[in-house]
Amino acid sequence: SPAFKEGEMIPLKFTCDSFDISPKIVISNVPENTKSLALICDDPDAPMGVWVHWVIFNLPPLVTELPEGISKEITPVIGSDSTVRAVQGINDFRRFGYGGPCPPKGSTHRYFFKLYALDTLLEFGNERIKKGITADDLSHKMEGHILVIAQLMGKYKR
Repeated sequence: SPAFKEGEMIPLKFTCDSFDISPKIVISNVPENTKSLALICDDPDAPMGVWVHWVIFNLPPLVTELPEGISKEITPVIGSDSTVRAVQGINDFRRFGYGGPCPPKGSTHRYFFKLYALDTLLEFGNERIKKGITADDLSHKMEGHILVIAQLMGKYKR
C-alpha cells in the first residue's frame, strides 16, 4: 500500500479516530488462472479475540488496485470504471465495508490485510449477501479454492 509499508503505523485518516476510510491497496502478480480476489482485514490483538475490520470479495482478477476510500455499500464500484464491482461483507462493528483500526487505548495492535487469489467466483444468495457475509462465511466458502495469499500488516496505537 502506498499509505503504509509492511509493519509500519497506519496513518490516522484510515482509522476510527479520523475519516475511517480504506487505504489504497495495490495488487500485482495475480496467478493466470485466478477467477476472483477476496480480502479480509483483521486484528488478532483485539481483547475479545480476532476482530474483523473488512470483508470484500468477488473482485475481478484484472483489478490492479483497491482505491482509497471504497464506498461502504454492499456492492461498491471499484475505481473509475462503473462496471467493476465487488461484494462487501459485514465486519465485527456489524457494518458493511471497511471499519478502520479502533483499538482500546494502550498497546499497539496489528492489522493484517490478507488478499486471496481464488480459482472460482464465490456464490452466495442475494438474501444472504444482504444479511452480511462474515469473514468466517467467506473463509469456509474459499476452502479448497485459494491459489495464493498475499499479506500486508500495519500497526496502530491510540
